[in-house]
Amino acid sequence: MDFLTTPFTEMQLFAWEQWVNDWVFLLALVLLALELLRYAVLGKLSWNLLGDTATNFATFAMYLAVSYFLFAALYLGAFFTAQQFALFEIESSLLTLLLCIVLADLAYYWEHRFSHRVGFAWATHSVHHSSTHFNLSVANRFGPLDDLWAILFHLPLVLVGFDPLLVFFAALLVLQYQTFLHTEAVGKLPRPIEWIFNTPSHHRVHHGANPQYLDKNYGGLFIVWDRLFGSFAEEQEKVSYGLVRPINSINPLVVFGHGLYRLAKSVATTAGLADKLRRLVLPPDWEPEGKQAWDRKRTSPS
Repeated sequence: MDFLTTPFTEMQLFAWEQWVNDWVFLLALVLLALELLRYAVLGKLSWNLLGDTATNFATFAMYLAVSYFLFAALYLGAFFTAQQFALFEIESSLLTLLLCIVLADLAYYWEHRFSHRVGFAWATHSVHHSSTHFNLSVANRFGPLDDLWAILFHLPLVLVGFDPLLVFFAALLVLQYQTFLHTEAVGKLPRPIEWIFNTPSHHRVHHGANPQYLDKNYGGLFIVWDRLFGSFAEEQEKVSYGLVRPINSINPLVVFGHGLYRLAKSVATTAGLADKLRRLVLPPDWEPEGKQAWDRKRTSPS
């Protein structure tokens, strides 16, 4: 059992991170091609689907540019500064990586829930939910500020004593696992797997606009957090994807910026400073009395 406690070097962690990023992306491209072929065989391939797929990769490129220039230094600075105040010094090994993955997934659950239930966070995360299609390319559909909140939720892991690079790697594995959940090609898996892990079925629910699917299944790797914290819903009726007010566009610039634009417009047209601030911090379905929600996933299928 020595292999469980053999220490990792930071160079190993960095190399593994690059390997996972590269190979998951390449594998996802191959599977996406097969998925599009499946749509063609089923007679469901359309120019809108192809355009939406291209837009997903365009938003990914814009997201990477924003993340690189705005957040890379912020993450590194915050994590390595926090490391100086860590309660413990936890050595990086397979055993501590497994523990860190579980904790990173729990942190992701709350970060994800935050992104749905806080107005200014939903304004950027809504980009990911704005597609009316559901395939592997949707995993690459990101908003401009999607990286910002993760700092707050993963920082406690560094403060406990995990190496920042181990936290980065664990969080990466949680995110990359979800790439393969964005598909309609896989039905429900055996019951024990469906009970413990996030699956394509559970994640279709998360992207669903059906009333019973709204704000459900936030988990990344494990679905047990949703079962524990009351946010689980099982896939039953056919899933309808999109937003309350569909953006009706596959223009990458419209897709990438629509959430922040809608929030800014909503804040500007809301009377009173107190209600303007509530727009930013309360759930996106909050409205002053007598008005309709400014933006949500659809309240009924369309």
